[in-house]
Amino acid sequence: MDVEIGHIQAIYRYPVKSMAGESLERSDLGWYGLEGDRRFAVNIVDDRSGFPWLTASKVRELLLFKPVHQESSGKSDLPTHVITPEGKELAIRSEELSEEIMRRFGAEVRLMQLKQGVFDEAAVSLISVATPQKIASDAGIPHDIRRFRPNIVIDTGQAEPFAEDEWVEKTIVFGEPPDGPAVQITNRDKRCVMVNLHPESAESNPAVMKTIVKLNDNNAGVYAMTTRPGALEVGQPVYLR
Repeated sequence: MDVEIGHIQAIYRYPVKSMAGESLERSDLGWYGLEGDRRFAVNIVDDRSGFPWLTASKVRELLLFKPVHQESSGKSDLPTHVITPEGKELAIRSEELSEEIMRRFGAEVRLMQLKQGVFDEAAVSLISVATPQKIASDAGIPHDIRRFRPNIVIDTGQAEPFAEDEWVEKTIVFGEPPDGPAVQITNRDKRCVMVNLHPESAESNPAVMKTIVKLNDNNAGVYAMTTRPGALEVGQPVYLR
């Protein structure tokens, strides 16, 4: 049975892994997450580990690079350029952009496009409105959902945080069932130092992660995999199956 648990409050996409995200009113949910999400990533050339991607946990300023799409570049919503923290607009495939990132990192990197995207755990991340609000309150900082870099923010209408922990191994349906897009919740989102970074300044505040550890064993939000593609929209009802 499908039980309505709230509605979509916000949708976010991150065209380049660890760079600035963008807020959307609607997005297509595909088999590999939101269309255009994390389809580019900065590869560390000499890294032979299983995760050779540069993230803001290593270079905080990466959060301040803003992917953009020039309208004259066709209908694709993939980024064509990136605006640096200093305001320079560079083509996303340019040597100049790679050099800007290398200057901060200190080793050779290259920006790569990956058809299926680059994700830490699963392709879709969700969080309830109450969870980051509680974390911010206990950490003594202004609430800013962007610290948590979710794809889908769900307003459950409840003040109780971490409600999403109860969704693990269940299905979430967006829009009217039975044909709305759907995801299977796979696991809780164990957080890293990325949550400490302010999305506008990249300044670090360790109180954020310490608060998540204290409140919920360092988990905030959940990961999911797509079980039925479709269109997502802000305001859409959300059902738990």
